[in-house]
Amino acid sequence: MKKFKRTFYMLSFLIAGCLAACVTINIYFPAEKVESVAADIVNDIIGLPDDSENHESSSSVIGVMVADLFFSKAYAAEETKVSSPAIRTLKQRIKDRRASLKPFYAQGVLNELGNGYLDIKEPNNLSLKDKKDLKVLVDAENKDRKALYEAVAAELNIDKSQIGKVAEIFAERWSKAK
Repeated sequence: MKKFKRTFYMLSFLIAGCLAACVTINIYFPAEKVESVAADIVNDIIGLPDDSENHESSSSVIGVMVADLFFSKAYAAEETKVSSPAIRTLKQRIKDRRASLKPFYAQGVLNELGNGYLDIKEPNNLSLKDKKDLKVLVDAENKDRKALYEAVAAELNIDKSQIGKVAEIFAERWSKAK
């Protein structure tokens, strides 16, 4: 009987320990906010109008009136707009660099990766100087994009472990913006 009790207690302790170890931490990821911020930032960099204006113009008048009754546009805009000195600086640097990257996009030697960064395809038809210039541009672009994703994550209070998801959402926007 004594052996049974000891085994029972040990088994109970083991089960309790396993249950305690199975606790998971759920990290909230605000995908919709990031999508909205990515759209705003990328559209601003490449010079496209804001997406929210396009959605509203395609909505019915009644739908817009009903939405205005229940949702504050100012509150919605405040929720999805992020700005900081770092973000503004990074946006401007990326925007300024875009003109230098355009010829390489046109030649088909740049590839927008699904992870939010640029990659150089086989630049066989480029001169050595152009290859070097392209590498410098792509390295600077990817460095600024990484810093931009980190800054956006910080502004939206997203855990650093989720920056890859932020970059993937931006990747969708970059690939459309080529």
